Amino acid sequence: MEMKVNLGKDSYPIYIEQGLLDHILEYIEKIFHGQKIMIISDDQVYSYYGEKVEQQLKEKYTVGHIVIEHGEQSKRFDILPSLYSQLLSFQLTRTDLIIALGGGVIGDLAGFVASSFLRGVQFVQIPTSLLAQVDSSVGGKVAVDLPEGKNLVGAFKHPAMVLIDPLTLKTLDKRFICDGMGEVIKYGCIFDKKLFEQLNSYQSFEELYQDIDDIIYQCVNLKRIVVEKDLFDFGDRLALNFGHTLAHAIEQYYHYENYSHGEAVGIGMVQLTRIAELKNLTPKGTSKQIEAVLKKYHLPSVSHLQTKDLKQAMALDKKNIHKKLSFVLLKEIGASYVYPSDLSFIDEVEEV
Repeated sequence: MEMKVNLGKDSYPIYIEQGLLDHILEYIEKIFHGQKIMIISDDQVYSYYGEKVEQQLKEKYTVGHIVIEHGEQSKRFDILPSLYSQLLSFQLTRTDLIIALGGGVIGDLAGFVASSFLRGVQFVQIPTSLLAQVDSSVGGKVAVDLPEGKNLVGAFKHPAMVLIDPLTLKTLDKRFICDGMGEVIKYGCIFDKKLFEQLNSYQSFEELYQDIDDIIYQCVNLKRIVVEKDLFDFGDRLALNFGHTLAHAIEQYYHYENYSHGEAVGIGMVQLTRIAELKNLTPKGTSKQIEAVLKKYHLPSVSHLQTKDLKQAMALDKKNIHKKLSFVLLKEIGASYVYPSDLSFIDEVEEV
């Protein structure tokens, strides 16, 4: 399967194919005619796929790798100098290439490095987690975390290409399959009732996996449509943040240790929809529908955090523009809208 994100000079292709990593050189040759490639990966992903990718690329290019510790804790601002130093030692130039081989953390981190090193180096996304394949690898948002919050230093940097091999999900820890399903369910909630119903029709992820290429394609295509309309996150693209304002605050409160991103998004979607139901902004019972699908994929829907504990983190949300937050709410499953408010919006619920 193939599609193109049409953004003028920043347009790029996305390929979804089982076994794609076995002939990676064919794809890279299409877009890269320089000499050097630096692969940025984490210790888990590199142990599975690093050598396979590197050996193929070495047939034509000089290839190096940087391997960091896996986990959100590695996506922090103070790790950047060591990455830049390694790129300088490798003598990577502006005409060379960076490959992000890994999940969302690696995609964000390597993408930010590519956006800032020498004022910008071409990069390719090879997402290996479900969350990265359906969401974070597409759209050009790259970032690192500060102690005060997630993704607070970032840029818009579009990849030259996105290469998705669903077979990489076979080596993914079950928790992170569930993690990715948080974002998949989000797409059904905000844009596509049919997709939501399709996800609800499976009894397990194992059953869903028979249609995984199609599920990934549907999610990526929905994101492509939104990104083409709204490149910089001020209009239609805000819908993609459904559940995220609460989710980022939950993640930060627990120092990225208790809940993965997709788990926090699941909690955020349910709790925000409950609040919207209380205020008659979303039809009653909608949160229960979301909760039922989350449960099917072993995702939590409540964190027992007090509202006051979240407010401080939410105040630092980068989407807090002119003291207003844009809450994404549902008209119904499959249709969303943006509701501008401030932090008082979440006061009516006792705990999230």
